[in-house]
Amino acid sequence: MDGGAGHTNRFEGSASAHTVVQAGQVHGGVHFHQEPMPTVVPRQLRGDVRHFVNRGRELSRLGTLLAEDRQDAQAVPVAVITGTAGVGKTSLALHWAHAVRSRFPDGQLYANLRGHSAASPASPEAVLSGFLQDLGVPSAHVPAEPERRETMFRSLLADRRMLVVLDNAADSAQVRPLLPAAPGCLVVVTSRDDLSGLVSRLGALRLEVTTLQTADAVALLRAATADYRARDRRADLAELARLCAGLPLALRIAAERAATWATMPMGELIDDLREESARWNLLTVDAEEGADAMRSVFEWSYQALPAPAARLFRLLGLHPGNEFGLPAVASLTGSTPPQARALLDTLVRAHLLERRPAGRYEFHDLLRDFAAELVRREESEAERTKALGRCLAWYLHTADAAQSTLAPFDRYRLDDRIPAPAATLAFDGHDAAFRWYRTESANLVTAVRTAADTGFPAIAWRLAVVLRAVYMHHNAFDDWVATARIAVDAAGRAREPAGRAEALENLGKAAFQALRLDEAEESHRAALAIRRHIGDRRGTARSINALGLLGLRRRRLDEAASHFAESAEIFRELGDSRWTALMRCNLAEALCELGRHEEAVEIVERALTDFRRLGDHFGEGNALWLLSWARRQAGDPDAADRAISNALAIAGREDNQVWRGHWLAEAAKVKQAQGDPAEALRLFQESAAVQRRLGDAAREAAALDGAGEAYQALGRHDEAAELHSRAVAALRALDAPWRLAGALEHLAAAFGPLGRAEAARAARTEALRLLGTFDDPQAVESARRVARHLDDGA
Repeated sequence: MDGGAGHTNRFEGSASAHTVVQAGQVHGGVHFHQEPMPTVVPRQLRGDVRHFVNRGRELSRLGTLLAEDRQDAQAVPVAVITGTAGVGKTSLALHWAHAVRSRFPDGQLYANLRGHSAASPASPEAVLSGFLQDLGVPSAHVPAEPERRETMFRSLLADRRMLVVLDNAADSAQVRPLLPAAPGCLVVVTSRDDLSGLVSRLGALRLEVTTLQTADAVALLRAATADYRARDRRADLAELARLCAGLPLALRIAAERAATWATMPMGELIDDLREESARWNLLTVDAEEGADAMRSVFEWSYQALPAPAARLFRLLGLHPGNEFGLPAVASLTGSTPPQARALLDTLVRAHLLERRPAGRYEFHDLLRDFAAELVRREESEAERTKALGRCLAWYLHTADAAQSTLAPFDRYRLDDRIPAPAATLAFDGHDAAFRWYRTESANLVTAVRTAADTGFPAIAWRLAVVLRAVYMHHNAFDDWVATARIAVDAAGRAREPAGRAEALENLGKAAFQALRLDEAEESHRAALAIRRHIGDRRGTARSINALGLLGLRRRRLDEAASHFAESAEIFRELGDSRWTALMRCNLAEALCELGRHEEAVEIVERALTDFRRLGDHFGEGNALWLLSWARRQAGDPDAADRAISNALAIAGREDNQVWRGHWLAEAAKVKQAQGDPAEALRLFQESAAVQRRLGDAAREAAALDGAGEAYQALGRHDEAAELHSRAVAALRALDAPWRLAGALEHLAAAFGPLGRAEAARAARTEALRLLGTFDDPQAVESARRVARHLDDGA
């Protein structure tokens, strides 16, 4: 355990956060239930585009993907819509998707892959995590490994008819992991890249969207201005379309300005735009086709804004991301939310921003780049620094409010170095905090990076460390590692040694859970050195505990026990009874692994008393699990039975299926020790079923292996061999050598009564090889036992 609240850190195999929770158990209203995951029907398409014109050829070609007599009817149809920026790729994709969505009754998924946005492109792993949660998978059960996320996603879509829209892709590599395998699904991808890999390898249908022909561009302008300027001459509209280069984004912005200035003759508006075009033609050289026209329209529309709205537009170029909510905008501008909302509405009406659901707003990539240029051009460095500092501080303190709600026992307690803005959010419960995190997750990563790159290193490392508790509980490994690495460098530049130690510990935890153990050890040792140098006793104890957890993971058990004992003593001297109890439980776990069960009993009973006095139910449950393990191995299964029954009662009261699944396996082992293999079998099977629902492949395999032992005790050798074989295959795939060695030994024992002597010998030989990689007493004893069987010819 790492102080969070008593979740065990014993681990072999999958790197899922629900398997290794380094800072404690799940808190804050996250509930796990025994029922199968509900079937969720997502409806995620963004709104259809107003005044959509023509594109008849493209719509007709997209329609061929729905034909029932397609030659490749067993493959997932994929449409790739490509074209230059602002040409209307997303509009076409959404318009067609809305038209055909009734053909996909199981729902529609949408993701902006941010291929060209201010934030980094979305990683496929992060998009898959979002899709899985949108399909009903609890965040704590999303697998950490990219491959397992892909297989889970494809499994969930296997028998469904779903439409998947992947907008603004950077390249084919970003898209491939997000493709379902079920022929009943259909995927639409938009990108500035031609995505030739999808076309050549998957046979995707590619549509290149070009600029609108004059007739279609005029039709769009007429449709958008009809309620305000019905008498404009076609020749004037054609000239306006020419100045917009036939690009729908520019046409819609121009149409909005024309509608706003309804009494101004179209000729005067066109003259204004011609002047902007001439100015930009002088300033730009070898611009991408249509880019100079687009920038001219942007400048033309911007100059017509009221001064307060124009300032907001350019300040938004500082925001770390293309999409944002009202409170963040209010902090950026130093205004009240009602003031900010009024100005945002002005920008929406000018088509310089798009309104999104739930009070959100979004830039087109090109408009965001334009705003970023404007703010550098028209705002002083001091004003830019002040505005960005307010925005980053808002993200820091709102993230702090979210972590306090989502993971109160694991939170990093923020100091008062960075004052909190007035618009900082508060959350009334887990769901509200988690929704905010999900919505802002991309902006949070970009905010850490932006803070580090723009002179706010103190905010950068604090924000990364604040996010740790959230990332830990929601399997956000990619974001966690990315922000943790930025934080280490930022804390160094901030010249805050305690902060650098905290950032190093954060990186160590992220690396540990991602199974990058060398990096984890290097980070924790560096944090320990700093903390010892500055006299931080509490931090020193935490770093020593982290090294103990690494010792457990690597089965360097004597080393682990030594670290836990040292950490416990420091916390005792500090008078922190809860942390002392946590460290004693970690020590007891190492002693159990070493076979020193009587010592473990004495230590864990003292910790159990402290947890009960403190009212820490999670710590109490974990201590009871350890007590059962130690009592069982010490030869007192009845006492073990009482302990694990009490632990399961706590899991039931807390509705925590993660703990229940783990402790059921110990209850089954107790029944085995009591001579009741039938009840042991039932409990192992129940544990395996819970772990399967939770997505914990390593613990499911261990439960299957235990069920095989129960079958063996019942004389049902065929069933035993089948379950042991399944466990061996799973543990081999998970690279879990300690558990794999045990499962191989059990498999060999099951093969014996079936007369499969060669298979038994092969299994024992592999087990002996694996056991030879460990040097702890348990491994040595197991190796001797396996060697004796081999010497006996078994």
